[in-house]
Amino acid sequence: MEKEARERMRGGSGSVEFLHIFRKEELKGKVRLLARLRLRTGCSIGYHAHEGEEEVFYILSGTGIVTEQGVTSTVGPGDAVLTRGGESHSIENQGAEPLEFIATILLY
Repeated sequence: MEKEARERMRGGSGSVEFLHIFRKEELKGKVRLLARLRLRTGCSIGYHAHEGEEEVFYILSGTGIVTEQGVTSTVGPGDAVLTRGGESHSIENQGAEPLEFIATILLY
């Protein structure tokens, strides 16, 4: 599994750490991303839209703030968030521990 870090992802703060479970080239289905993401305290992925695809977050550990279509909610272990095509979202770690989650982007 390949590791990667992206700074200020989608206009967010800090660094997003990726552990790519599978790359899209390794899968036959319509998947653009299947990775475990880690946000340290104060790090975020900025508010952005998804067109022609949907994204699922499954929270593994830590707590975070998700804003989806202008509605903000708190997420923690066991929570799942679905952002459909044409919708927008962001996620931020305001907790004391790293926020870790599985992110999957499915293409239409």
